[in-house]
Amino acid sequence: MLNTIALPSFVLAYHGCDRSVAEEVFSGGSDLRASENDYDWLGHGIYFWEHNPVRALDWAAELKRRGREIKKPAVIGAIIDLGKCLNLLDSSCIELVKEAYFGVESIFNESGRPLPENRIAGDAADFLLRRLDCAVINRALELNPDFDTVRAVFTEGQRIYPGAGFHEKSHIQICARRLDSIVAYFRVRGLALK
Repeated sequence: MLNTIALPSFVLAYHGCDRSVAEEVFSGGSDLRASENDYDWLGHGIYFWEHNPVRALDWAAELKRRGREIKKPAVIGAIIDLGKCLNLLDSSCIELVKEAYFGVESIFNESGRPLPENRIAGDAADFLLRRLDCAVINRALELNPDFDTVRAVFTEGQRIYPGAGFHEKSHIQICARRLDSIVAYFRVRGLALK
């Protein structure tokens, strides 16, 4: 049986975006919008870097370099209430996701379609287009719709030294599935692009 105990505390998390989006959120004119790409590795929702504003800013700068929707990279700080969290650092949640995979596999096999795949994007060394993971997490959330957030470690980037088990861009990512999981937004002081 899945242990669905709510995590006991709030976390500080950071969202990389365009400055115009940040200013609109800070002015109270709008909230952040959920991402619903088929490659969003933690399923559909609003994505944050846990305790890592620099990584959020780097992400926004990377999107700008790729010619995406970012003109002036910025960061929005947020207090997230993880609530009932599909926490992929917890064994019972990992089991739930494994079970969801078999359901996705069965659905695709029965329809005669190939399973979605995780793919490396561009010159990245990591799987950044996570279509399979997205389908599996979304299925787990369809079967267990009361989760407020999803949380997982993402190992990314080059090893920080030869033979290291640590990578330069590894982080914990949070996907907020409900706007009310975002308790407050705040400006991050002293953060500028390198």
